Amino acid sequence: MENVVIKEEVVIVGGGVAGLATALALKRVGVRITGPGLTLFSNAWIALESLGVAHKLTSIYKPYKRTKVTDVANGASLNFQKKVTKETLLSAKEGEEWMATGLRTVHRRALLEALLEELPIETVRFSSKLCSIEKIKTRQDNDSFGVIIHLEDGTTVHTKVLIGCDGVHSLVSKWLGLKDVVNSGRCAMRGLGVFPEGHGLNHEMQQFVDIGRRFGILPVTDEDVYWFMSYQSIPSKDAEMAKGDPKLIQMTMLESVFGSPQVVKDVIQQSDMKSLSWVPPSFRYPWDLIFGRVSDGTITVAGDAMHPMTPDLGQGGCAALEDDVVLGRHIGNSYIRNGGMMSQEDLKVEIEMYVKERRWRTAGLITASYLSGWVQQCGSGGIGSSSNGVGWLMKFLRDTMYYKIIYPRLGGFLHYDCGKLPTGST
Repeated sequence: MENVVIKEEVVIVGGGVAGLATALALKRVGVRITGPGLTLFSNAWIALESLGVAHKLTSIYKPYKRTKVTDVANGASLNFQKKVTKETLLSAKEGEEWMATGLRTVHRRALLEALLEELPIETVRFSSKLCSIEKIKTRQDNDSFGVIIHLEDGTTVHTKVLIGCDGVHSLVSKWLGLKDVVNSGRCAMRGLGVFPEGHGLNHEMQQFVDIGRRFGILPVTDEDVYWFMSYQSIPSKDAEMAKGDPKLIQMTMLESVFGSPQVVKDVIQQSDMKSLSWVPPSFRYPWDLIFGRVSDGTITVAGDAMHPMTPDLGQGGCAALEDDVVLGRHIGNSYIRNGGMMSQEDLKVEIEMYVKERRWRTAGLITASYLSGWVQQCGSGGIGSSSNGVGWLMKFLRDTMYYKIIYPRLGGFLHYDCGKLPTGST
């Protein structure tokens, strides 16, 4: 195949939430780029508002009014709202504004389409797999392209800025030298229950907990219900589940929720078979992120490529949207300060500032997410496990320390304002 050589000022690798949102952030500040059921907390909506697309989704998806946790072992509802009032957990009570600011579950495809609609179609290059990265010395001027990437189709791209948004097993993060992700020791099954005649559920988040496992139900619309199950890994079953057979996933789920309320079984039975998935969540050790090389000159990463984390706080996509606005702000400041030119030296400084701003924030999210899952699942167990023999201490940590004391106070940590994008010419 004849080699094609092109030049672009900024190249984004990855076309998921992080990649498209980064592309849109840069478009909003005037920079031309090339690039290829999610629960969103208030920090994500702040970012989407900065990107100018929040209104597309808030007009369709309703915020939750309430969340409930039920202990399947004894059927007791762990409702941690204040008993002195009739206000629910997700109302705008003092100290809980973080959850009142539009906590919603949206279709992932709808979010991707909302972002993609704002991008000129010529800026997106589909089916272009990254093969290798080169960094070359450049002159001290605005016309130098210091990064060369080679694509699988034979195309060579010269760029001034390379942003890796290519997921958990990112080639860009490996090139930077970030250590590989580690297995969390847990597994997660997910799906979308579809009820053409309406599911009839209240628009609230429900979670059912047992030793070593959690099951969540999150209505998306009046017809669709997103659900998930998280449990401790069982090596004897993992290999079979990894095949991704949707019928096996559904059957295993129905067997594992024995003793749970009928609503749990209903959403599994009504699942769109194409939506069923099984994954062993992985994460990056927070100290690898704190002390690792997250950028090299004008090469950096965002989203899961930077901070893969377990899904226990629902912050993977939210943190990625934060990254995109912060990175867009720093690159945009450089672009505007230099009169619409891309200065390599100035961009290097701004990207270093981006890394400094995100390093500790995301390391904290990785830690909090892992610990949140560990304590909610009482630290051990798996599919089919029971509460027999489990110490009272773990249940005390979960029911009293976490749900009643720690969880309501996560607000100050999750309610994060990533700032606004500078005004540029689009």
